Amino acid sequence: MKIEQLYTSCLAQGAYYIESNGEVAIIDPLRETQSYIEKATKNNAKIKYIFETHFHADFVSGHVDLAKKTGATIVYGPGAETSYEIHSAKDNEEFQIGNITIKALHTPGHTLESTTYLLIDQNGKNHAIFSGDTLFLGDVGRPDLAIKSDTTKEDLAAMLFDSLREKIMTLADDVIVYPAHGAGSACGKNLSKETVGTIGDQKKTNYALRADMTKEEFVKEVLDGIAPPPQYFAKNAMLNKTGYDNFETVLKTGNIALTPKDFEAIANHEDALVLDVRPQSDFIKGHIPNSIFIGLNGGFAPWVGALIKDIKQPIILVVPEGKSQEAVTRLSRVGYDNTLGYLEGGIEAWISEGKEIDTLESISAEDLADRVKNGDVNILDVRKDGEYASMHLEDAQHFALDFINEQMNEVSKDKTYHIHCAGGYRSVIAASILKARGFHNLVDVAGGFGAIKKTDLPTTDFVCPSTL
Repeated sequence: MKIEQLYTSCLAQGAYYIESNGEVAIIDPLRETQSYIEKATKNNAKIKYIFETHFHADFVSGHVDLAKKTGATIVYGPGAETSYEIHSAKDNEEFQIGNITIKALHTPGHTLESTTYLLIDQNGKNHAIFSGDTLFLGDVGRPDLAIKSDTTKEDLAAMLFDSLREKIMTLADDVIVYPAHGAGSACGKNLSKETVGTIGDQKKTNYALRADMTKEEFVKEVLDGIAPPPQYFAKNAMLNKTGYDNFETVLKTGNIALTPKDFEAIANHEDALVLDVRPQSDFIKGHIPNSIFIGLNGGFAPWVGALIKDIKQPIILVVPEGKSQEAVTRLSRVGYDNTLGYLEGGIEAWISEGKEIDTLESISAEDLADRVKNGDVNILDVRKDGEYASMHLEDAQHFALDFINEQMNEVSKDKTYHIHCAGGYRSVIAASILKARGFHNLVDVAGGFGAIKKTDLPTTDFVCPSTL
């Protein structure tokens, strides 16, 4: 028996390769599937089943493509309805993979069809669960993602309570837990950086598995402080239900080199968004006017999904040399399949053609401190709500990047704004969006709040109400 966790850090997502006696099961595959096929081929094994723990909302699964290529059966939990052929498992239904058994445990709560897969080894022992978004290490799945359903988040939270206690907490403490996500995912509030644990450890450390917890307490605590889901979640879930274009086709049409002339023509006539995915330092030095920065070196795909409202938006790319295929691939993982090409030769080719560029002023935290001392300075803090609440500059205006498209009326084109996040990535994203909307009096603060804290600028700390 072989179990391999295939973890993608930029999505905080875990897919799983399970092999026994020449047969393979894949759980929650990524959009690009060739690596799974190559792995099975190398081991002289055949992919028999593709198990989906639920209709994923934060990425597009590769299940449809993988099934077409291999003939494997796609398995969802009870009640799942799709536009393509699947096997909808019954609760406690068993599937043979070589000498091992995979049992489907219906665990609704995160979504109605959510299912945990229990691996039973060749000796009949419960070995591991693949818990999807039902149980994470340190947390449980958010229960507010029902698609076109009358079921409320309170209803789903109550279901999740029952699922955890009736299906998962009854398992032995040494059963291994393989979740679908780790820290950084928006599918939970307090996910651990660890990606593998045990039932016993979770009973001791996971707030949602407290033995003395009532259902009412569970519902309240799970829902407390949960941020609104990113706008692309519902769109990705729908793609996973209805199907999508073949990944290789998306890569072929998206990974096309464009001359500066053709690039400009597409930008002007195809209503294409110019997406600059280089490091933020390069964008600051020079970029195509009205382009949007979301760098590959940060939380690229989730920020694309959160900020680019139209999942069918035509996109053309400015990329670091050799990174075009990676950019198209990572866009496709969250369903942004309408990439039309990339600027051949990068920004240098654009400049060599005599075309206009723009820059972004960037200063150090120390320079910001000097400016604050010498006069009235407008500061935009674009961190998340929790980060801002924990500690922020006394006179900073909170302008969370997550909701920038909804709060444009809170800033003025007549003012100069100094923008910071935690480390410098999100502030440049925010500045690029504001610049594209006609805000040109912008200053980025390099190093973000991490650097600002080292200055003597006054900050406001969060004080827990219970200590007042």
